[in-house]
Amino acid sequence: MWLYLLQGIGLGFSAAVQPGPFQTYLISQSLSRGWKRTLFAAFAPLLSDGPIIALCLFVLSQVPVWFERFLYIAGGIFILYLAFGSYRAWRNSERETPDAESTHQQGILQASLMNVLSPGPYLFWSLITGPILLRSWRASPAIGLSFLLGFYLTFIPVLMLIIILFGTMQNIGQKASRSLLGVSVLALFCFGLYQIWLGFH
Repeated sequence: MWLYLLQGIGLGFSAAVQPGPFQTYLISQSLSRGWKRTLFAAFAPLLSDGPIIALCLFVLSQVPVWFERFLYIAGGIFILYLAFGSYRAWRNSERETPDAESTHQQGILQASLMNVLSPGPYLFWSLITGPILLRSWRASPAIGLSFLLGFYLTFIPVLMLIIILFGTMQNIGQKASRSLLGVSVLALFCFGLYQIWLGFH
């Protein structure tokens, strides 16, 4: 159980600090509306991820065992690809922030809708977290829940931290976000190798 809990924590952290459309949306809202009015939008994945996870698990549960092993390997390669992309973003210390006036005032519902319509969560839950969740759930529902608990108890607070950092002090926020991204590179690299190892064993 502890292994899956730690995997959930690590992947939740990496997912939160990965540059992507949802994170960009949260940062832009924080810059334009202030962190206090944006903070609640960090809970949007709790609304939108449910159908995505259910769909991905349904598809994964129908595939044969050999295909699951292939998904582990493919997921590991995809994680290494994300690690490389994060490394390139980390290497560029001066990352651009979104234009504060380019977004309208929207709440958690738009954030949820944007998350549902983005391909990122489907790829993430199909190739990376989905196979891990399915494997842990088959071992025991409690173990599967521990993985989800570790993921979201890390994912949501880190998103909230990013919102606060960018909403209060933009420069300090960029530096802190870059540091978090650097940690994410290491975490993703380790998880990518581990998932490839699982695929072969």
